[in-house]
Amino acid sequence: MTAQESIDARILSYYGELFDEGARLTTRSAQGPVEFARTQEIILESVSAGRVLDIGGGAGVHARALQSAGFEVEVIDPVPRHVDQARAAGLSARIGDARALPFQDAEFDAALVLGPLYHLAAREDRQLALREAARVVRPDGLIFAAGLSRFIAFGKTTLARGIPDPYPDEWVAVAARGEPTAGMRFPAGHFHTAEELDEEVRSAGLEVEAVLGVEGPAGSLLESLEGAGEELVQAALTVARAAASVPGVRDMSAHLIAVARVRS
Repeated sequence: MTAQESIDARILSYYGELFDEGARLTTRSAQGPVEFARTQEIILESVSAGRVLDIGGGAGVHARALQSAGFEVEVIDPVPRHVDQARAAGLSARIGDARALPFQDAEFDAALVLGPLYHLAAREDRQLALREAARVVRPDGLIFAAGLSRFIAFGKTTLARGIPDPYPDEWVAVAARGEPTAGMRFPAGHFHTAEELDEEVRSAGLEVEAVLGVEGPAGSLLESLEGAGEELVQAALTVARAAASVPGVRDMSAHLIAVARVRS
């Protein structure tokens, strides 16, 4: 079994049996609603109408919001549970792989790639997923591609622990190459820096307009609080907006989003 086959099997188990992705963006913690609100803002700042493909769209939380805003939305995801949840929410959804999309060229005005990149370990697979998204989006259309922050991943791996001697190779792998540690419950394939995400999206032939931090520096705090309160959530959103494009600071967001345009 290849590394990616192992991750793919873990994805089906994790999202199919262990973790409710829909609740993550809504009720699991205050971080989810902040991530959801900022992601929607980033999308709607650039796209106002049209047909959108949500690749790796999970339970369809983002797709449902866009459909309610008047977009025509299609969801594709490898997890049967997610597809069933999206269909139950009134969305058009099917099972599929980001690396081999079952659509014709230039069918969509925009595509969301908000999960696949951080579940794909090999750069070649991430490039394939980005090129497939570009293929099915019309020229001058937009792609929103997300990565998980390497800075946050390294912090969660090492904080509140002593500094070992010798320094663990796994810690070096996270910081230097974005490689997940062994035994991680979450089926991660890769953690990005903002600069690396920018480079990978450009290498796939897209024109990058921005790479933005999503939740901002307060996102990790909100994830650890049982009850944050609306005032704190609004403050976190204000900081997230201000920090979104600041180099270095944007990496303090758990999620990064590249806003990119398909070349005409």
